[in-house]
Amino acid sequence: MAQSTVNAPDGKTGATGDRLLVVYAGGTLYDGVAGTDRQIADRLTRLADVLYVDPPQPTRRFAGHALERVRPGLWRLTPAAPPGGYRPGVRRLTEVLARRAVRRAAATIGAPIGAVIVAGTIDLLGAAPPGAPALWYRTDDLVAGAGLIGLSAGPLARAEARMAARADAIAVVSPALADRMAGLGRIAALVPNGCDVAAYDGVDDAPWPDDLPQELAGRPVAGFVGHVNARIDLGLLERVAAAGHPLVIVGPASRDFAGGRFAELCALPNVHWVGRKPYVELPSYLRAIDVGLTPYADTAFNRASFPLKTLEYLAAGRAAVTTALPAAEWLAAGPLLRIAATPEDFARAAGEELARPRTGELYARRRAFAAEHDWNRRLATLAGLIGVEAKEVAGR
Repeated sequence: MAQSTVNAPDGKTGATGDRLLVVYAGGTLYDGVAGTDRQIADRLTRLADVLYVDPPQPTRRFAGHALERVRPGLWRLTPAAPPGGYRPGVRRLTEVLARRAVRRAAATIGAPIGAVIVAGTIDLLGAAPPGAPALWYRTDDLVAGAGLIGLSAGPLARAEARMAARADAIAVVSPALADRMAGLGRIAALVPNGCDVAAYDGVDDAPWPDDLPQELAGRPVAGFVGHVNARIDLGLLERVAAAGHPLVIVGPASRDFAGGRFAELCALPNVHWVGRKPYVELPSYLRAIDVGLTPYADTAFNRASFPLKTLEYLAAGRAAVTTALPAAEWLAAGPLLRIAATPEDFARAAGEELARPRTGELYARRRAFAAEHDWNRRLATLAGLIGVEAKEVAGR
């Protein structure tokens, strides 16, 4: 196997002054869906220089690790992994190579590593030098969701136990994950997912999407924003559409999900699927939506999750209807969030919210509630766990 290298062809890799370098090992690619990892890492650059580490990418020919400067204060490292890099046995080699790549990237940037946050499945906690805090940030129950990400639950459970023992501190997004960590003998800080309220300022003035019929404007429309995959209960969307309500679906769909049922749903005249859209375009689609739907199935993986979409609906001033997830109960949003225990309740709640007129008072109340869960507040808590001063981002 070739020696691991870091490629930085532009040569523009110098650290910005004497700020702390924080390594953020994400569970998703930096340029993928703008979920928890991207939201936290981008905001963390206000407090420190950040090296974002993608999940290692297995390659047939080990050609070295890629390092690029995204913008001042933010670098992205994409570690290469050997073929089958996530298989039992090979995974440990992948971790060794990735930790080595992180250290070499820090040397290229010219800054010592001051802290490490690991949100992915590969154990990079050991990349933290002596004295630097190593935080494990649990954003999902990956053992319960092993099938969704194409990995085996056994190796993930063993890796989970190792990381729980190694981490200096642990943060989790849901009470269920806190309970799981307690079962491993660790106390975890609860740092739920958040939302970017400012991103939805003036949502009603956003441009109308080119791929939605203009006749939807002014009509009560239900919508789902997110990945159409095994996490959702497709039957709930089918019930909303069967009631005759216009339904907009924004996001990619897994090819192997629900056989031909999703295609049949999208073929209905009142259903409009627009596929994946960049995060910056979401305000336009939420302009068209009156009621946002979180139709998650009742699974162990979902019960431990904290869906971003529910708060984003509220941040846009929209009504929100969700299945009875523990995260929804934790929010305690009262009448601002409809929680449905059964498919019948879900369809009925969606219909009732669609019949409710848009008002400035409701719009303001929903956004004010969402502001209490802004990403900046979450960052302040997370930063405190690694000893980074975060007073400047405590508010909006």
